[in-house]
Amino acid sequence: MTTPAAAPIGGDRRPALLLLTLAAVAVAFAAADTYVVVLALPEMVGSVGISAEELQRAAPIISGFLLGYVAMLPLIGRIADLRGRTPVLVMALVVFALGSLVTALAYDLPSMVTGRFLQGVGGGALVPATLALVADLYPVERRAVPLGVVSAVQEAGSVLGPVLGALVLAVADWRAIFALNLAVGLLLAAAIATLRTSEGRPDHAAATRPPRYRGGLPDLVGVVLAAVALAAGSLVFVRPRSLLVDMTWGQLFIPVAGEGRWLTPLGLLAVVAALLFVVRCATARRPLVDLPSWWRSLREADLLGATWLALGLGGVILAFATADVKVEVFAEQGWWYLLGAGVAFVLFAVHLRRARNPLVPRGALAARAAWGSVIVSFFMGAALMAAVADIPLFARTTTYRDSQLMAALVLVRFLVALPVGAVVGGYLTRRYSAGAVTAAGMAMAAAGFVWMTQWGVDSLESPLATVPLVICGFGFGLALPPINAAMLATTADDVHGLASAMVVVARMVGMLVGISALTAIGLRRYYLELERNPLPTAAEVCGGGSTRCSEYTDLLAAAGIPQEHAVFAGAAVCAVIAGLVALAVFRGAATRGVAASDLLRTGG
Repeated sequence: MTTPAAAPIGGDRRPALLLLTLAAVAVAFAAADTYVVVLALPEMVGSVGISAEELQRAAPIISGFLLGYVAMLPLIGRIADLRGRTPVLVMALVVFALGSLVTALAYDLPSMVTGRFLQGVGGGALVPATLALVADLYPVERRAVPLGVVSAVQEAGSVLGPVLGALVLAVADWRAIFALNLAVGLLLAAAIATLRTSEGRPDHAAATRPPRYRGGLPDLVGVVLAAVALAAGSLVFVRPRSLLVDMTWGQLFIPVAGEGRWLTPLGLLAVVAALLFVVRCATARRPLVDLPSWWRSLREADLLGATWLALGLGGVILAFATADVKVEVFAEQGWWYLLGAGVAFVLFAVHLRRARNPLVPRGALAARAAWGSVIVSFFMGAALMAAVADIPLFARTTTYRDSQLMAALVLVRFLVALPVGAVVGGYLTRRYSAGAVTAAGMAMAAAGFVWMTQWGVDSLESPLATVPLVICGFGFGLALPPINAAMLATTADDVHGLASAMVVVARMVGMLVGISALTAIGLRRYYLELERNPLPTAAEVCGGGSTRCSEYTDLLAAAGIPQEHAVFAGAAVCAVIAGLVALAVFRGAATRGVAASDLLRTGG
């Protein structure tokens, strides 16, 4: 059942639009961070003692980010429904900044994974809160365009990520990337926090907060404790050599018992200060962080149910994200992860039936377009990941064998078209049905993938290779706004944060499952081709046993092409399924509004 859309902010709309703009910038910046890490990964793992030959050990850096991004989204989306969008946006940016600080100072793999996990939690939380904010500020019939703009800036961030990473790495080391994240995250958090009184949606937590928590100057004791914890903790991470070798200051870095950095006087000071800060926030009259209020929100959002769902999603993520997709669908322990995920999902389902106020309120996603959006997003994610992963792989296998950067830039042609398609999709959704626009976008994506199945060893050298990349990217962009619009149009206002989170979760899980399944299909095709047409040895082709001659390299490239063709064909099938499901389930979703001519006269 659909409730009336939240009314746009009354009176002066400029603060509301400024708030949405800042939130969209934050989403774009967090999206850029995801792709920045790909370029910096070799340097990052090298700094924690992992060699380039052991890059598989760096998998937790990627899976830790994904775990934080996906597993916590439903809980954060629900909290955004209960507390309001602005507090969640501010807290998400603070957590993202804290994760950036921990990553920048990381001295071993566990600390780096912890930082990436916090970045994932913070970056992921921005998306459902921002999409729900759009639903708060715009009525149903005018929602598609701003949703398209949010999707566009998110994908634009993905395009700018590699460029930003290359620029930073050209003048500094990888830590500068996360220092920049820290600065921008805190600046955006401060800017959004100043607009709290301008948010149209009431802050439920603030309304129920005891008077002793409202207004006044910041808690100076809390500020001091936080500063001491951050300063001491940073020194524990960095361990400046000038202090280590000093006869006096060096004593602070010697463990008082056992081994480990956190058992040193400086480490214990950081831990004690952090604990006292938590106690202060829980008991002070005007704390820096209102922990009692956040704890109430966690309980109201159904922390137990969110825990079961997070464990289930985490099991799925670890089963697929920790596998080497070149040789396996799951990691060695993947079946155990999936078994644990299955148990957690069962417990989550039982909990939903018994809980008085479950994480997913009863009937919240009962509308056909609501649960259909989750299915469509899953198959769309499976197809999307095939493009993101295998287009650069095809380029590296064929035309750009000696340049990872040039291979990655081939994908930029796809990514540039995606935000353009998202804006166009937003406008079209205001005139045509969400199902038709989604199906059209997925048909374009499928057509692009089918074209790619005809690529040969030298196809990327032709300017025509850009055409399927642009068609495919534009198609994916076209489909993003109507999926979000259909979900938000058929769910109640008080679950929009949760609903938006479920769409994002479905797409991310689809990306992980899709790339593993499609790669397995591609490998099967590869081995079948080898059985039919065995490769000659290097000695037979080159003479003298050399494996570096161009003829043998061409043979290896040609042998790998059928594998990529199979992946592209599988992605086309996933895109077609997403389009057909959208046609079936989005019927009746009230996403259409006024005519395009009226939109232009009213300024959209």
